[in-house]
Amino acid sequence: MTDEANEFLATRHSLLARLKDWEDQTSWREFFDTYWRLIYAVALKAGLSDAEAQDVVQETVLTVAKKVADFKAQPDGSFKGWLLQITRRRIADQFGKRQKLGVPASAGPATTVERGRLKPGLQTEDSTRTSTIERVPDPASFDLNACWDEQWQKGLLEAATERVKNQVSPKQYQMFELYVLREWPVKKVAETLDVSATQVYLAKHRVGRLLKKEAQRLERQGR
Repeated sequence: MTDEANEFLATRHSLLARLKDWEDQTSWREFFDTYWRLIYAVALKAGLSDAEAQDVVQETVLTVAKKVADFKAQPDGSFKGWLLQITRRRIADQFGKRQKLGVPASAGPATTVERGRLKPGLQTEDSTRTSTIERVPDPASFDLNACWDEQWQKGLLEAATERVKNQVSPKQYQMFELYVLREWPVKKVAETLDVSATQVYLAKHRVGRLLKKEAQRLERQGR
């Protein structure tokens, strides 16, 4: 995936503007449906439990709700960086709770996230509160920024795919999934779904074109 693809999933300005209205449940549902998997997956990979990762999702969304009116793009110019910053702090909060309860943060030493890479024994400033130790496990192997980028791209594919699924018939998407994504031979797909090879090729073309179009749309909206 190209560097430009990193911004496909960035929330468009119109949605951010609508999120300033806390009563706009439709826009908030759209936001949650788009980003919760990303936040949850990164929290799990950081070493949190399922329940802790769910808390990170909820707390991150609440922070976005409180601060979206004051949102300003990060140095990289993206909403992506801003959301990462919030998520990182909410992950740190969960490790802080573990510390207060006397639960080990991990099998390894406590560390601090700084600029996406783990550094032992450092402090960072949270603009919404006093300075805090942001604890995450395994400083030797875990890179929060790299994890975020990987999950962001996965979220992009999932978001685009879900939108395209609503634009084609279930059978058309099934043909595309088996032939393109699972790489089944066209003959096997045709026999399994009781369709012709021509129908499989047409599904590949149509669904592939729609996915490309949706990706391009998301890319434009993220700029």
